[in-house]
Amino acid sequence: MAPAKLQPALLGGVAIGILSALPVINLANCCCAWILFGGGLAAYLMQQNHPEPIMIGDGAIVGLLAGLIGAFVWVFVSIPIGFAMAPFQSQMAGDVLRSSRDLPPEFRRLLEQFSGAPAIGLGLIFGFFVMLVVGTLFGMLGGLFGALMFRKKQPPVIPPPIPPSVF
Repeated sequence: MAPAKLQPALLGGVAIGILSALPVINLANCCCAWILFGGGLAAYLMQQNHPEPIMIGDGAIVGLLAGLIGAFVWVFVSIPIGFAMAPFQSQMAGDVLRSSRDLPPEFRRLLEQFSGAPAIGLGLIFGFFVMLVVGTLFGMLGGLFGALMFRKKQPPVIPPPIPPSVF
């Protein structure tokens, strides 16, 4: 019987998406730590809900699904965070433009263009596709490692007793 993958993948994906979207906490995701963690969490939860040892391939699949779900959760959590942070980011860009008189005109235009709402929307779309690719890949690796680390030990096989021979 194959282990159930949907619930562990959902929980791992929610962990990936939320931890990757939060403004300060997402800094640990520079080396895909939260994505690996979410894939490993999904494999751990799958093993805990299954009485037999899980296969390594099952861990990889549930990690991949967690990464896929995590990309969707990330975009839905990032939208309100992006709108909440937009005035702060716009103010920072304006402060940089006002304080630096010797900035090249090209860099000035670039800062002015990326401080508006269309830039936030494009950033979310681009970020979603990056999370989709990176999340599925590293989620799969996290699930693979999680399956290796959290796999239950196979019970020893006890041979049947040998009947006494009659001579």
